[in-house]
Amino acid sequence: MVSLDPIKVGLLGFGLGGSTFHASLIAEEPRLALTAVATSRTDDVRKRFPQVAVSGSPAEVIADPAVDLVIVATPDTTHGPLARLALEAGKHVVVEKPMAMSAAEGAALMALSRERGRMLTVFHNRRWDGDFKTVREIVRTRRLGEIRYAALIWDRFRPEVAQGWREQSHDPWGALMNLGPHLLDQALLLFGRPHSVTGDLAIQRQQARSPDYFALTLHYGVGRVLLSASTLVADPRPRFALHGSQGSFIKHGIDPQESSLRAGVTYGTPGFGEDSQQLHGVLTMMNSPPERIRTRPGDWRPFYAGVVAAITDGSPPPVDPMDAVTGLELIELARRSAEEGRTLTSI
Repeated sequence: MVSLDPIKVGLLGFGLGGSTFHASLIAEEPRLALTAVATSRTDDVRKRFPQVAVSGSPAEVIADPAVDLVIVATPDTTHGPLARLALEAGKHVVVEKPMAMSAAEGAALMALSRERGRMLTVFHNRRWDGDFKTVREIVRTRRLGEIRYAALIWDRFRPEVAQGWREQSHDPWGALMNLGPHLLDQALLLFGRPHSVTGDLAIQRQQARSPDYFALTLHYGVGRVLLSASTLVADPRPRFALHGSQGSFIKHGIDPQESSLRAGVTYGTPGFGEDSQQLHGVLTMMNSPPERIRTRPGDWRPFYAGVVAAITDGSPPPVDPMDAVTGLELIELARRSAEEGRTLTSI
């Protein structure tokens, strides 16, 4: 008989990811119960979740026998070690992207999850962005014919280096390991694994300590897919640009879920996750006037519904961790390509 008790969650980290994304989504899923949080931000947790136990030690939360599911939302370099510790403790695990700092470490986590019979998945929430859902449908239905060039872009304008751990460390990966996993995950879902990769990384801001610009070109025969992010673009490039044998689709703007959650707006609020009309993408076909395509509403909640199904029913996890490992393989290849100044074969 299936238990009706909610799955008890231990959340590691209460920064932007932990507090804005994961805690908010857990609160939306009635079959999950936030039970313990590991963070130094004790007051922040107690204001929002006074009934939740707070600890300064991730290991203490992982060892808690009441915790069934551990969510790793800590700094990137700790993802792999904490996910391993949780799996070894017999917990199911959701790990933020990147799931690890190397493809080999990610593959080892997958092997451990199989050995222990526990679910492992990666929080690639951008699969449920409204703009990506819209683009995915356009690709699926082949409205543009054979796509020969596509660009997936994530621009920001941050001339000053932030004080947080992400930008203050001497990190050889920088933006490539921050935004690269999202863009690669989306590209792999749309187009599959490329035949080869060309990488370009740069540190463009004077005070920056790690790469804050990247451009990866994925090669698919005669087709090309550009993945790029920059911190010095005040007038952002289109978030998605797809060009095919029958036409083009251009979409500006970023899915609004993050900004809404950061502002304290919750799911269920009228209009939540919906794109503004002026940001609807433009479809341009041969012999037809440009057409505005309404952006599908974004909704990250299916991710945790999928986590529950994977734990209770044995369904496949909402994100196959192998997809994240493949993304890490391509990130490693792109960095090597940038260092060597040449295109490298992926397959």
